[in-house]
Amino acid sequence: MNKQQANPAFLQLIEQNRGIIFKICNSYCASKNDREDLAQEIIYQLWKSGNNFDGNYKFTTWMYRIALNVAISFYRKTAKNSATVSLSEGDIDIEDKTGEGYETEENFRLLQQAVNELKELDRALMILYLEAKSYREIAEVTGLTETNVATRINRIKDKLKQKLLTVNK
Repeated sequence: MNKQQANPAFLQLIEQNRGIIFKICNSYCASKNDREDLAQEIIYQLWKSGNNFDGNYKFTTWMYRIALNVAISFYRKTAKNSATVSLSEGDIDIEDKTGEGYETEENFRLLQQAVNELKELDRALMILYLEAKSYREIAEVTGLTETNVATRINRIKDKLKQKLLTVNK
């Protein structure tokens, strides 16, 4: 019997953090069927890798790392370029403080579209960045150095800013 099979707390941790799985699936798959397949694969890999979880680290960091690795592999395997990012899974609350709700929604939609067009690793970095993860946490998840994470995120932000400025003209 595996350690995680004997430990219902492991399943509870996965359940408590299932939003991570949904966010990753929405970020890498356009169709409902693909999202469901990817979610099953992520859960399977989490289950299979449960014995490798080191309790000295945050569970969510470990979970993100596995989920993103599985998603990137899945994305490459299916070779679909129409992946979609749903950043508004209730995790990001945008208040309409300006009274310009339509403009805010449109800007958010344009940001989602621009993130969708990023390469797999860059998309993963932005998902984690938009989740307000620290560079250190992002580095742990992606296996990059903190310096590399900071540099890449700044370059991605510049690229997104240029893209959005071009679209808004």
